[in-house]
Amino acid sequence: MQLTDAQRLDWLRLIRTEGVGPRSFRRLINRFGGAAAALDALPDLTARQGRRITPPTRSEAEDEIAALVRLGGRLIATGEADYPRLLTQVDAAPPLLALRGAPILNRPAAALVGSRNASTAGLAFTERLARGLGEAGLTVVSGLARGIDARAHRASLQTGTIAVMAGGQDRIYPASHAALVEAILGEGGAVLAEMPMGWEPRGRDFPRRNRIISGLSYGTVVIEAARRSGSLITARYALEQNREVFAVPGSPLDPRAEGTNDLIRQGAALVSEVSHILEVLGPIIERGPDADAAPARERPDLAEQPDFWDEIELDGPGGDLDPTPRQRASALFDRPACADAPPEPEDDRARIVALLGPSPVGTDELARTAGVGARIVQSVLLELELDGRIERHGSGTVSLVSR
Repeated sequence: MQLTDAQRLDWLRLIRTEGVGPRSFRRLINRFGGAAAALDALPDLTARQGRRITPPTRSEAEDEIAALVRLGGRLIATGEADYPRLLTQVDAAPPLLALRGAPILNRPAAALVGSRNASTAGLAFTERLARGLGEAGLTVVSGLARGIDARAHRASLQTGTIAVMAGGQDRIYPASHAALVEAILGEGGAVLAEMPMGWEPRGRDFPRRNRIISGLSYGTVVIEAARRSGSLITARYALEQNREVFAVPGSPLDPRAEGTNDLIRQGAALVSEVSHILEVLGPIIERGPDADAAPARERPDLAEQPDFWDEIELDGPGGDLDPTPRQRASALFDRPACADAPPEPEDDRARIVALLGPSPVGTDELARTAGVGARIVQSVLLELELDGRIERHGSGTVSLVSR
């Protein structure tokens, strides 16, 4: 299938309409036979429910497409050749995606996700996994966040990486990763966004993004995640989507490993080297995307997740004028993204301490990851040692002492 320009415009207007999300979009298309007819019917349909909704104008949709084109992007639709086939199997897959970069969305892929506040050991292991997956022919998918995500992207620039954004294509988050986005595009990678141009990411947009990360991938690998980490949402979506979930174990003394250790205890595959991932995904990738795959399974732990679209109710006279419990819960996610992100360490000492954990790391690696000189690292480590906060091991490695 290939949409005409007029059809693409209609699809964009419909999905950008207030109260229309991926599920209601498909129901409207099926009910009225196409986006144009659905757009014509929607104002009267919603007015009968007491809430008249008017779709965006053609001019507004044309402006969004023009802005995306100026940025070097384009819209791809479900069913088109460049739209990721794996993602079409996902419940609530986006009808349209804004794509910048190379059309690599149908290459075999694995997701690497984890803590923003990652340890040096976690970052080093992420790099090892990303390089190994890339050398084996897999594209690395992640969410462009600080920490694990950024290291996964950087380590797979040469072999192919896909960054999935929580905001619009022109709203890179965090802004400090603008250079990383340019590097991804320059090396033949891809950047995806579901949200409109100009959209600043909010709290609820990150779980929305996470379902795309897992949906693009045959498997999701979680590296360092606290118990309430957003990376665990990605893992739960992967389970719901019938995809493989892997977790890297960590020290029980490190809060950044609590979530991953829990995943392993609950049945996720333990990963200590890249072959552990390839052994599982290899046969699945050989079979390829299964167009006749069973629908994604409903899982109890996802039943409490809020509905991130507040979609209109198409059946019944009452509509959804009163917010449902799921909609009330979803309002908790409407904070700006900066409210959910941990602050960047403000000085060298804080940055070095944040990178330390119970697992020993070399001082050279610590200096490289922190972006500071070896003398600064040694000075900070000496202070920490005098305070009894670190332990020195063989081969010049150090670890944080749990208190």
